[in-house]
Amino acid sequence: MIQHIKSADRYHADHGWLSTWHHFSFNDYFDPDNVSFGALRVFNDDFVQPASGFPPHSHRDMEIITYVLAGELEHQDNQGNVGRIGPGEVQVMSAGTGILHAERNPSGDTVLHLLQIWIVPRTRGLRPRWEQQPFPAGARRGRLLPVVTPGDPPLPAGAKPAGAEGTLRIDQDASLFVASLASGQSVAHTARPGRRSYLFAISGDVELNGMPLAAGDQARISAESALDIRATAPAEIILIDLP
Repeated sequence: MIQHIKSADRYHADHGWLSTWHHFSFNDYFDPDNVSFGALRVFNDDFVQPASGFPPHSHRDMEIITYVLAGELEHQDNQGNVGRIGPGEVQVMSAGTGILHAERNPSGDTVLHLLQIWIVPRTRGLRPRWEQQPFPAGARRGRLLPVVTPGDPPLPAGAKPAGAEGTLRIDQDASLFVASLASGQSVAHTARPGRRSYLFAISGDVELNGMPLAAGDQARISAESALDIRATAPAEIILIDLP
């Protein structure tokens, strides 16, 4: 089954400094029928104005993934981690027992565009962890590039998940892929029985098993093992394989 949700049907909030589209219930938006999709709890499409950002705030027991699409994100937390993440880079923050952090757009003139993704972890009460990694644009051309993969359970306190070589790791049996497709190019994904898949068209136009999706559209997929994704115009996509 494929549930197609169009871009215009997403919840939009404009806070001046932040223009955001929530795919699931978040902050002031609550819909009891749209809280999560499997282990996927949050998917926000955010545009942050120059010289502004998220003030210090806390999280716990959540795997938080940030994918920067344009501009630059500055991160700082109470664990001593400081970093800047540019286009094509991915950040993972495992909130665990609790982490306080702030994120901002350090540029004075460039809008920051990012995807913020929250996945419920397998294990509660882990030690907080943060890491980031760049992924060259060429590595995702014409293929589904894994950027986040599951660590092997169980995880002792403070341990870093194993995951796949060259990827960031989370404490959940979930994987995140990105792809850049030229018009006419296609990629395929095979889901294990009982799995869910979540596809978001960042830009361009694609067909998912023949179903057209435009930029900003999402597809929530269950009981479909074979996925064929074909670009009908140059496109950037993100695909999440979920329990």
